[in-house]
Amino acid sequence: MSFRSIEQLLRRNSKIKISQSIANGIHDQKEEQSVQTLRESLLASNQLPEKFDDHHVLLRFLRMRGFNIIKAKEMFLNMLKWREDCAVDTIAKDFKFEEFDALKRCYPHGFHGVDRFGRPLYIERIGSVDLSKLMQVTSIDRYIKYHISEQEKTLSLRYPACSLAAKKHISSTTAILDVKGLGMNNFSKAAREMFIEIQKIDSNYYPETLHQLYIINAGSGFRALWKVLKAFMEARTLKKIQVLGTNYLSTVLEAVEPSNLPEFLGGTCTCSATGGCLLQDKGPWTDAGIIRASKVRSLQQDM
Repeated sequence: MSFRSIEQLLRRNSKIKISQSIANGIHDQKEEQSVQTLRESLLASNQLPEKFDDHHVLLRFLRMRGFNIIKAKEMFLNMLKWREDCAVDTIAKDFKFEEFDALKRCYPHGFHGVDRFGRPLYIERIGSVDLSKLMQVTSIDRYIKYHISEQEKTLSLRYPACSLAAKKHISSTTAILDVKGLGMNNFSKAAREMFIEIQKIDSNYYPETLHQLYIINAGSGFRALWKVLKAFMEARTLKKIQVLGTNYLSTVLEAVEPSNLPEFLGGTCTCSATGGCLLQDKGPWTDAGIIRASKVRSLQQDM
């Protein structure tokens, strides 16, 4: 769902009092000019599908390419080709990840509330992953399709719902990656291949959706691994990553309320009623009031 769709929903629902600047974000004049130039270039060559004719979508590609119109256009067109080649719309609509529960048991991860600004908070305990079991319950190809379906859900549901809840434009995620125990010795070839492919997808086709990544509990083993992994990452993305040791809590709490941080990371949330903090897709996108007010659910079914 685009933010134009949100604006239309707001107009139809008088119970939500929210300004157009919240629905669409406040536009910087120079950024607006760059977006318009890119938009006109894409329209002139009939290469701007209605689904992506959105100020914030085009702005993400411009930011990733330093507002170079030619490079941003090339990146945008590569994204369209990738979506067609990989049938991304079909994945988003029809892909069924039956091994989801089994995956969660050997790979703790998930969305858990929001940061202090209202962005979705995503957490992975990658240091606790049972890689051999992970490869038994799924394949690299299916996991990548699952990752793509989650990215699509974040764009179409999580960001719009967070924007409505926070009453301001939300289009990026804060993430925490717990790497306790992870190092060169237990990061297998399959894991490296999966990391590289996912990093490529996120950087090239979902640019500028990461606000900040906190890598925590980083020991000497992980720091050696990190020197290898960061070679595959964009410089702009690397600037958004903080690698922290065991004394991470004060830094993380600057971005996240204790009530939205699981107890196992030093916060106060336990989610005991739902079986654990990372087993439930917790956030404004599952709030009955937000769903009812914005009619996100019914709009999703029409996609």
